[in-house]
Amino acid sequence: MAGDGGTQRSPKNIDLFIADKNIPKTKHLSIDTNDSVPHSPRSSGGFTNASRLSVDSQIPKPPPPPGTYLVQIPREQIYRVPPPENARRYEDLSRRKPNRSACRRCCCYSLTVLLVLVTLAAVLVGIFFLVFRPHKPMFSVSGVSVAGINLTSSTSLISPLVEVKVRSENVNEKLGLIYGGGSAAEIFYDGVKLGDGEFTAFDQPPENVTLTVTTLRGSRIQLTSSTVEDLKESEKKGKVPFDLRVKAPFKFKVGVVTMWTMAVTVDCKLKVDKLTSSATVITENCVTEGIILL
Repeated sequence: MAGDGGTQRSPKNIDLFIADKNIPKTKHLSIDTNDSVPHSPRSSGGFTNASRLSVDSQIPKPPPPPGTYLVQIPREQIYRVPPPENARRYEDLSRRKPNRSACRRCCCYSLTVLLVLVTLAAVLVGIFFLVFRPHKPMFSVSGVSVAGINLTSSTSLISPLVEVKVRSENVNEKLGLIYGGGSAAEIFYDGVKLGDGEFTAFDQPPENVTLTVTTLRGSRIQLTSSTVEDLKESEKKGKVPFDLRVKAPFKFKVGVVTMWTMAVTVDCKLKVDKLTSSATVITENCVTEGIILL
């Protein structure tokens, strides 16, 4: 019996082996039909991990909910580059900054130098006035010669020629005066300008009186009939009024050093007895106005 049992048991095993060998293999196809992915007996439903990943990648994800998000970017990944529409403006501003800085420095230096110069000038002027105490010159008219005014002529056109002797007095004890070019002198009758010319240029030492002659000319001046009558009436009375105005630039002189240019203005009111070359000054009054820095 034992032998029979052993004989029967052996073919059964062989049959089982043959049956196992000939069992057809079934393939569980994944969604992406990738046969090379090994099958896992632990996967539920016969799908592998790769199959699930393929399915998940094809399912559309819902959009993120609305809200505010904070995105942190490393500092080394931040690029300081302006957007294209502002690139040109950025370049212009970058170029202007050095120019503006240079202009500001130049303006600051200029203002500083100007302030220093003004301060030095003010100090020098203060020292000059405190030490030397300058006085303005004094003027007067000592003689007048009139020609070219003919009131008996039928025409009212006149061409006056007036010579005025001006007496200039320098009252300063230590300062000399230098009268240069660019001066002007004018003579008027009742607001009508009869002639003009230049005040004589000369040098005047301290505490000195100088007499100069200034020639004033006028050409074809039209007088109104009322002005002609007034002149005739004034000459009959022996008192013809004139206004003399002089503006003369000058410089103070200390030894061999000359100061800056200033100007003096003189306004003289005078009366003569007649309109001839031998006229005599009856009254005169000259007022010297303040000194003006030029």
